[in-house]
Amino acid sequence: MGPARYRVAAVTGAFYSHDGGHFVPSELTRGPWDPGAQHAGPPSALLGRAIERCEPRAGLRVGRITFEILGPVPLAPLTVEASVVRPGRSVEMLEAALAGPEGELMRARAWRVQVGDLELDSVDQPPPGPQGAEPRPFFPTGEEVRYHTAMEYRFVSGGFLEPGPATVWMRMRGPLVEGEQPTPLQRVLVAADSGNGVSAALDWRAYLFINTDLSVHLLRPPDGEWVCLDAVTHVNGLGLSDTALWDEHGRIGRAAQTLLVRRRA
Repeated sequence: MGPARYRVAAVTGAFYSHDGGHFVPSELTRGPWDPGAQHAGPPSALLGRAIERCEPRAGLRVGRITFEILGPVPLAPLTVEASVVRPGRSVEMLEAALAGPEGELMRARAWRVQVGDLELDSVDQPPPGPQGAEPRPFFPTGEEVRYHTAMEYRFVSGGFLEPGPATVWMRMRGPLVEGEQPTPLQRVLVAADSGNGVSAALDWRAYLFINTDLSVHLLRPPDGEWVCLDAVTHVNGLGLSDTALWDEHGRIGRAAQTLLVRRRA
């Protein structure tokens, strides 16, 4: 029996269309590891969207959000639910779950933290901006429309076909959900899951390096459309991708991924 076939939204430039209580993925969500599964960036952003909309409060923003990837996310209609699981005046924890026809697929937990009025000057200088960076070829998947075609990449250093650390600017070519303007949080979450891909330590043609999770810590949301990933992947039995996150004004946070590493069959 072949893989299940589900209704997929037409390629409109958005990752998802909203159909009643479901989010219907377009071909732009399709990931590099399995033609029947989504890249984890768009569903992570969908969970982030739900958390943003769950009992929002002025003066608080997401300081950390962690995603547990419980299994491949199929190109199938999805539901997302979010709730506050630990309320508080200064900090609160929220949880969101993403489910498909076969059950729960991803879960997110986020700390929403009260924003203070203290800001220290950063000694970090952002990488050179996207204007002077350049596109690089993607892994040879043989697919014309996938997640990578929904994103614009500008590499300062490294590249998809060059194993090792990489610094790359990324921006969405279209919205997360059709008819909606992406929020700053959605922009960074769509991109942050690419740390292991842009900084692959092993030959993509010979190895799989699939993340089981994604944890994103944010000092502040990005300003503008571009998000920079300054990423490195380490391998010692399993893998760890460590990614500094920037916008054109400076550091915005950090992302980490735990990786299952194995030879391709």
